[in-house]
Amino acid sequence: MPNSPSEGAPQARDARDAGDAAREFDLAVVGAGPAGLAAAVTAAGLGLRVALLDAGDRPGGQYYRHPAPGLGAARPEALHHGWSAFASREASLRAHEAAGRVAYLPGHHVWTVVPAEERQWLLHAVVGAEEGAATVRARSVLLATGAYERQLPFPGWTLPGVVGAGGAQAMLKAGLVLPGRRIVVAGSGPLLLAVAGSLAAAGARVPAVVEAASYLAYAGRVPALLRNPGKLAEGAVFGGALVRHQVRLLTRHAVVEAHGTDRVEAVTVARLDPDWRPVPGTGRRIPCDALAVGHGLVPQLELATGLGCATRLAADGTPALVLDAEQRTSVPGIWSAGETGGIGGAQLALTEGELAAHAVAAALRPSLRSGSGSGSDGRGTARLRRRRARLRAFAEAMGAAHRPGGAWTGWVTDATDVCRCEEVTAGRIREAVDELGARDARTVKLLTRAGMGWCQGRMCGPAVAALAGSEPTADRRPLSCPVPLRQLADLPVAAPRARAEADTGAAADPED
Repeated sequence: MPNSPSEGAPQARDARDAGDAAREFDLAVVGAGPAGLAAAVTAAGLGLRVALLDAGDRPGGQYYRHPAPGLGAARPEALHHGWSAFASREASLRAHEAAGRVAYLPGHHVWTVVPAEERQWLLHAVVGAEEGAATVRARSVLLATGAYERQLPFPGWTLPGVVGAGGAQAMLKAGLVLPGRRIVVAGSGPLLLAVAGSLAAAGARVPAVVEAASYLAYAGRVPALLRNPGKLAEGAVFGGALVRHQVRLLTRHAVVEAHGTDRVEAVTVARLDPDWRPVPGTGRRIPCDALAVGHGLVPQLELATGLGCATRLAADGTPALVLDAEQRTSVPGIWSAGETGGIGGAQLALTEGELAAHAVAAALRPSLRSGSGSGSDGRGTARLRRRRARLRAFAEAMGAAHRPGGAWTGWVTDATDVCRCEEVTAGRIREAVDELGARDARTVKLLTRAGMGWCQGRMCGPAVAALAGSEPTADRRPLSCPVPLRQLADLPVAAPRARAEADTGAAADPED
């Protein structure tokens, strides 16, 4: 989630103080994860003037998360897969930054993108822990905002020691700490194998990886698998790590309850039927002091949907952006790359970032000053398209295989909190559906406040939609993160649409 909030960003710079807001950029890239980083360095190499804005204080996003400098990690690359791909692009970023071709702006959380005069865009950002303000102007925008974890609630999931699967990996990468010593890894998706291997290699005891799906679901996608032998080899490496560390793999099983008082002490694991309904009488208890659980990722689309970009339902059941062959969204002048177009992993994100940069350069080329770049290589972009098609096919197969079954809500009791921010239970949501006539997540929100808390439905949204019997949708919001009121009041006259939305809430849900 490259554009997610970051606590304390000592290297952050205010774009106005740095003089960057006065410059007219050809391209503004939001998010410095794999997709955004690849797009920025590729676009700069093609002669574009690029602004790279990211909420974190170092490039890499969630995938290439760095240990805190004070920890003195000697070999941070040991915690990552494919570190060389990141290291080469980070070196290119620093070179382009030193040459003045890229303005890298860490600690900038972009909260809205609005059109300006002369076919330009204004990007407004909250800067650093002090919540300063910055505005960047660009002729085109590339959204590479990444994703966040999908959580399906169950009794006991709010106990201390229960963390997201990606969150456990982030703790290890950034803090060099483990969430516990005996950790059950559960949920669905290939991330579980990587997380379990990393935790075991770091010294944790992982008694089981509990995968809700069946790997037999890949049988119908053999062509996509055969086109990606590297992915198969990667899976074999992860599987070998489980064998080496004596980690048991339980497929078509799920954690249906966590037990404990002050902290999780054990979990109950049950077998699932093909629709993810717990099979009676199959529960078993596994002692543990931590649970790392996650059911894949959800694209982070707030900026895109705020602009009106069209979305689709991806193979994994999450909303994703509709993109054309050149990574264009449905809004002219707005491109996107990486997880926003559907969850696909770092390799696909790097490929799409490069491809989008070539497309932006080609679109702007007629008006770029002469001698400003080497031009877009047709053969190179053709190779990128073929690689994207191959990796995207695998991503679709992966998403379909691990998509949650419709009956998973059977393990959620009425007393289980679904919306943690507003403390809305499954019972209240079911009451809204069964007795008050709610048929979608929006109506449930109006009746129960589920999704109105600090996370704005990022954590509970998929679960609320499932309990309401509807497909998850991407909300359209004028603000992608909390913004100090002083920044809304100080918006320049050059952003009338942003001021109007801030004053009237025209693009917001009435209940928000």
